[in-house]
Amino acid sequence: MYEKMYHTLFNAVTDAMDLMKQQKYQEALTLLEQASREAEEIYISQ
Repeated sequence: MYEKMYHTLFNAVTDAMDLMKQQKYQEALTLLEQASREAEEIYISQ
């Protein structure tokens, strides 16, 4: 469970960093919010 949560969040962070380098801040924020919700769902489902 924690490994899946970690990968979900880590991948979102690295993708968000790439978006921020392109000055796509709203897309980065949306991506991080979605990943946060997904990680919460993973936790709750266990």
